[in-house]
Amino acid sequence: MDNETAKNIRESLTADCSQCFGLCCTALNIIASSDFPINKPAGSPCANLQSDYGCKIHANLREKGFKGCTVFDCLGAGQVVSQVTFKGLSWRDDPEIGTKMFQVFPIMEQIHEMIAYAAEALSYELPPALSEKLNMQLNELQSLTKRDADQLLSLDIVMYRFPLNELLSETSNYIRGKLIQKISSIKKAKDYNHERADWIGKKLSGQNLQAVNLRGAYLIAADMRNADLRAVDFIGADLRDADLRGANLSTSMFLTQMQINSAKGDEKTLLPFYIQRPSHWTA
Repeated sequence: MDNETAKNIRESLTADCSQCFGLCCTALNIIASSDFPINKPAGSPCANLQSDYGCKIHANLREKGFKGCTVFDCLGAGQVVSQVTFKGLSWRDDPEIGTKMFQVFPIMEQIHEMIAYAAEALSYELPPALSEKLNMQLNELQSLTKRDADQLLSLDIVMYRFPLNELLSETSNYIRGKLIQKISSIKKAKDYNHERADWIGKKLSGQNLQAVNLRGAYLIAADMRNADLRAVDFIGADLRDADLRGANLSTSMFLTQMQINSAKGDEKTLLPFYIQRPSHWTA
């Protein structure tokens, strides 16, 4: 697979709510918190879900206390479950399929997340052997999206995540390693590895963090304004309320829309090609 095809696949993984049966508003369990003002059990539709599966307070979610709704992103899993797995049949049309549909949704969401990571990895210039392995993983993951509900429910997702994670780590080390060789003659290797670091509230404004490994790092409310975050590996990092105003994430690695939606940014924040600028960010 060439780089452009991989980029197109990654860029295509966006939610189309018009083709979904309000699965994120129905399937998921919600606990009242700073992100949600209500409790809602899994499988029960939100009171704001309308008959056409639209949200009656969509334009005012944050003002109404539903911040979590503006953060969530299914990477297009909702419309695939609705239109492909269940062939356009809604849980409202046939309540008996509802339970199964709601169970399949988070599984499809995980599959789409893995597809997104694999496609992004293939968008980079990598050694042929690594590209071939990633391509095989991507093809297998894409084939999973075409399976029926029972087959999806029987999947052991960990069996797919583990080999992919190994390849993503190898991709990250290769891409970041090449950049580190170019930009660093002083820093030691350990200065670039902050995997699972606790940087909650850390002051990082204006710092050059290029090629740093921040996999699984806790970056909640970190001040990263105007920081250089190019080629930073953000897979699994917690960016809730991290301040990214003016930061350069144009070539950051393995970011998701949900991570960016949970952070703070502005019009000067530079984002990867596959990330949309959140509408709630400041101008």
